[in-house]
Formats: sequence, C-alpha cells, structure tokens
Amino acid sequence: MGILEKIAEIEREIARTQKNKATEYHLGLLKAKLAKYRSQLLEPSKSAGAKGEGFDVMKSGDARVALIGFPSVGKSTFLSLMTSTASEAASYEFTTLTCIPGVIEYKGANIQLLDLPGIIEGAAQGKGRGRQVIAVARTADVVVMMLDATKGDVQRDLLEKELESVGIRLNRRKPNIYFKPKKGGGLSYNSTVPLTQCSEKLVQLILHEYKIFNAEVLFREDCSPDEFIDVIVGNRVYMPCLYVYNKVDQISIEEVDRLARRPHSVVISCGMKLNLDYLLETLWDYLSLICIYTKKRGERPDFNDAIIMRRGASVEHCCHRIHRTLASQFKYALVWGTSTKYSPQRVGLTHIMEHEDVIQIVKK
Repeated sequence: MGILEKIAEIEREIARTQKNKATEYHLGLLKAKLAKYRSQLLEPSKSAGAKGEGFDVMKSGDARVALIGFPSVGKSTFLSLMTSTASEAASYEFTTLTCIPGVIEYKGANIQLLDLPGIIEGAAQGKGRGRQVIAVARTADVVVMMLDATKGDVQRDLLEKELESVGIRLNRRKPNIYFKPKKGGGLSYNSTVPLTQCSEKLVQLILHEYKIFNAEVLFREDCSPDEFIDVIVGNRVYMPCLYVYNKVDQISIEEVDRLARRPHSVVISCGMKLNLDYLLETLWDYLSLICIYTKKRGERPDFNDAIIMRRGASVEHCCHRIHRTLASQFKYALVWGTSTKYSPQRVGLTHIMEHEDVIQIVKK
C-alpha cells in the first residue's frame, strides 16, 4: 500500500469514528499517523527529476506576497493591474504555468507579488504542479487567496484543506507548548493551565508514534492534539492570509455585504477596478510594515526615501539597515513622531520605532 492509499484510509477512518471521550486516544493516534505520512509525502524524491522551471524566484523587495487560487479566478489580471508586470490573462484555465513575479510600489515600499499557477484539488499530493506552488507559498510573508465570489465558499474550503495538509497554518499563531526531546529520563509532562483536549496518556501515545520516548513537554495553553502534533513535527508555517473575493460585480449586493463582513476578507472586482485601494491598505497592515524617515543635522527630513521596517523594529535595527558599522559607532538618536513622549526625544538603541517616525542618529 502506497503513502497516498494509507493517507486516504486514515482519513476515511477519522471520518467514520464518532468523536467522544472513549475515542479521543484513537483519534489522536490516527492524526499523528496522518501527519507523519503527509510529511513523508512532501519530502523530495530520491531520483532527481526535472526542476520546476520558473518556480525558484529570488526573494527581493521589502516583503513577499504569494497569490494563490484556483484557475481562472483573476490572479493574472490582478498582477497586471497592481504591478508593471504583464501576466498573460485569458478566458481558459491554466493560462499561467510558471511563477510570475511583479513588484507593487506602495508607500515607498517594494512588495514582491508572485502570481502562482492555479491550484487544483489534490495539489498537496503533487497534482497540477501543486507541490512547487505550495513550496513557494511557504516562503511568503502573506498569502493572498484569490477566490471567485460567484462560487460561494467551495473554493475557500478546498484551498484551506490543501494548505493545511502541507503544514501551512493560516491566520493562526504557534501553539504555546514547550517541547524538547531528551536522551533519557522518560517523559516529563506538565501544564500551567487546565487541559480539556490533551491528557498525559494521549501525549505519550502521540510521542510513541514518532518513536520519541524521552522528552520534556509543558503546555502553556489548552491545545488540541493537532496543535501538539504540529509542535512535534516542527516544520509548520504560521502566516497571515487575506481572502480576496474577485468578480463581485456579478453577484447581489447582499452577497457582497456578507462576504465583506467575514474576517480577513476583502471584496474586489479586477474587471471594473473596484476596491483595489482598500485591498492595498489592508495588505500593508497584514505585512506589518512601517516607514521611517532619516534626517541629517541642520537639514529637513528626507520624506522621499523612507527606510521600510517591520512593526516592532528598534533604533538598532534602523542603524543596521542604514549601514552595518553604524550601531558600533552609535552615541544617541533624536526621534520625532508618535513613538516619543515629546519631539525630538533623545533615545538609545532599544527604543521601538513607529510608522512615519523621523530619526537623526548621532555618532560617537
């Protein structure tokens, strides 16, 4: 029996098993086996096949956004509208066959946008170049899932399932579980909160499935067996996702309102160029980017050339971004903006910057 057959058999067994207190250990074990087989499926095959031409796009700019979706939902049209790159768009499926990069210039930042070929059901198993598409999506900072508003929720559910099965967790944070395998001493199991979903016996059974008999496990929040398995496997990617519903000009205003009110969702129409500005603004928030302006002594700030940083960046990060030797020669900095109590405020390397702050660095 091949890996795909084993996965299908386990999925069928999970579906027919009634969820109750008596079956939770059995379900936990099945989920552990399922995660193990799926990770084996994603490992590259020993025989070096032909490389996925056009997929190994070099990372550039201040952030990377992966555009994924089913064929013919408007991804190529969106890329052509947002960037100066022309991606072939036509009324037939699979117009795009490789990864086409473009650059969105917004608020002084260069955001790399990757137009990936359409995903089909079964992509996680390698159908329709699905593995290469998903591998590129794992390297992005944000996933933009382009959906056809006329198709309801079918596309969204299928795409979430495909990404979930290859270890991409959308709009979720990493489970707060401390896990460390040891050489001996058995299982050390503790929790700082009452657990309703995982017991010590279940944790032990899941670890045995992965041939782990000695480990330290500390639950800092009430996590499910699935989340514990994610921590053991360790190669999961947690990233923000923006669900973009295209072709809203073809549905009723009530349906547009329903889709727009869903969490992490934006409604647009590439054909009529509707709501694209709001989409860019939302994307900027999801990327957690901020602009910081520099100023020389006795001169006005340079508002034409901003330093693009991530939210939470300190003065030290700004120094490294300007020049690698600047932090070692740093004496103090003067900062104007919302991160200070008064302007200008004299700050040290640990001061956290905010969007549109102005900084003047004084060297020793």
